[in-house]
Amino acid sequence: MKPRIEILSEKKLIGKRMNMSLADNKTGLLWREFMQHRKTITNQIGIELFSMQLLSPAYFENFNPAAEFEKWAAAEVRDFDSVPAGMETFTLPGGLYAVFLYKGAASEGAKIFQYIFGKWLPASEYVLDDRPHFEILGEKYKNDSPDSEEEIWIPVKLK
Repeated sequence: MKPRIEILSEKKLIGKRMNMSLADNKTGLLWREFMQHRKTITNQIGIELFSMQLLSPAYFENFNPAAEFEKWAAAEVRDFDSVPAGMETFTLPGGLYAVFLYKGAASEGAKIFQYIFGKWLPASEYVLDDRPHFEILGEKYKNDSPDSEEEIWIPVKLK
C-alpha cells in the first residue's frame, strides 16, 4: 500500500478532547459525547470529521500501550467566532503528510498502523514529524463495517 504525499494547509477545528491510552481506550465515549453536540457547530466546513491524536515525540520510541495521549473528535470550521458550549478549538498546523486510504472495519485498524510504522515508514525516505496524527472520516466512513473507508494522515518530513 503506497500513500500519497500531501502538503496540508493549516485548519481550524472545533471539537472535544480526552486523554486516553490504547490500553484504556475511550474513543467510543469521546465520539458519543462529540456527536451529541455536533449540530451546535454552526460554521462547519464540509461533512468530514477529524479523529486526531496528539502524541509526544517519545511515544513511538519505547512503545507502551499504557502511554497516554490526547485524542480529539472534531470538525473543520471557517473561524472560531462561534464555539458551542462544552467544545474547544484547535489549530491544526500545516505540513507534509503521508496519506493512507484505509478500507475496513475500525476494529481491524491496528493492522494498517503496524504496516505504516513497522514497514512503510522505515523503508521510506521519511521520518515522523512532531505534529498531530489524524484520520478523516468522510461520507464513506461506516465505523466498524468492513465496507468503511477513511484517510489516515501521518505527519512526516524527509530523512
